[in-house]
Amino acid sequence: MKLPLIRGLIDRRILANYRVDADVLARVLPAPFRPKLIGGFGVAGICLIRLKQIRPRGFPQFMGISSENAAHRIAVEWEDGGAVREGVFIPRRDSSSRLNVLAGGRVFTGVHHHAHFAVEETSDHFSIEIDSDDRRTHVRVDAKVAEALPAGSVFGDVARASDFFRGGSLGYSPSAEAGRLDALELHSLDWKVEPMAVERIESSFFDDRQRFPAGSIQFDCALLMRGMRHEWHEREPMCVDCAAAVAV
Repeated sequence: MKLPLIRGLIDRRILANYRVDADVLARVLPAPFRPKLIGGFGVAGICLIRLKQIRPRGFPQFMGISSENAAHRIAVEWEDGGAVREGVFIPRRDSSSRLNVLAGGRVFTGVHHHAHFAVEETSDHFSIEIDSDDRRTHVRVDAKVAEALPAGSVFGDVARASDFFRGGSLGYSPSAEAGRLDALELHSLDWKVEPMAVERIESSFFDDRQRFPAGSIQFDCALLMRGMRHEWHEREPMCVDCAAAVAV
């Protein structure tokens, strides 16, 4: 079943980003992906996104659904027909929505895992804690709106960071069918990012020293997007050796 074009509102999206040793990051990627580099580092992170009014295009807003969601993301490149393409590999998706979990990988693109989201936020401060039902995912991010990226960020400034992440609109994630990655492309109709200052960050994935040895990974920066109209477009899936990637 092909997913209809989905439209909605990204009410809030936080991208909490790490800079990672490229060789270490390559080990958690299935072929044909390789890390997309900036300043010699790979980039990975967590997308914390609250979706509202999610519905097939043409349906009225009141029929849309809302949910809190988290995706572990790795910025990647790969060869396709002699050209270099870019996007993100998403080894794990978690959602507050039982519907997303039931339909993920079947009707909706990508397998989703159910998780509890504890969210406290004001206009300039955000605290989000996530614990999945299967106890595989724990995330905690406390952050506030800032004037600029942290000193030492691999991106240098907000404009460069914005361009980097806007280029990663095509995401691949494991489907319910072994050896296949589902593909979904985000079309943002109101793209705008704000820098954030992170006060606390925890991640069971990125804090795992068997996966990312000490010294191979460091928190870099966080970006905030709010009130962003968008569409999700399903793309052709990709057949890969998913067993080569480290399971989340």
